Amino acid sequence: MILTVIWVYQSLMRAKKGNVLMWVAGCAIVYLVIQVLFYNVNIMIIDALEGKDVGGEYDRELTSVGDRKTQEGAGGWFMPVIFELLPPIAGFLAVAFIRTQFILKEALTPANLFSGVKEMFESIKNSFKTSGN
Repeated sequence: MILTVIWVYQSLMRAKKGNVLMWVAGCAIVYLVIQVLFYNVNIMIIDALEGKDVGGEYDRELTSVGDRKTQEGAGGWFMPVIFELLPPIAGFLAVAFIRTQFILKEALTPANLFSGVKEMFESIKNSFKTSGN
């Protein structure tokens, strides 16, 4: 999330947009909301794959994940990897969509969605350099 917020901040500064902190805070909130939503979806998928009745009385808490063993069920080792990577990737894609459509007002293309990521990592790398005397 920190890298995503830095990316949005740098995009706003390059585009010389106003309300920088509002956009950065809004994107951080969207990232967190999408991530929590996808964690809940992951829990429902895991429970459905295990054959548990996800009905009206079903009340699973996020903190009771200790009894979920996904490696023995359907998907083997692949499903846990997907379940771990899906929420952060979905959050990043949601912020990329907001950044492209509403902040930069560009067309929705893969190049526009991910523009500025390379520059962000270069600026982070350059921030660790010191000037020699």
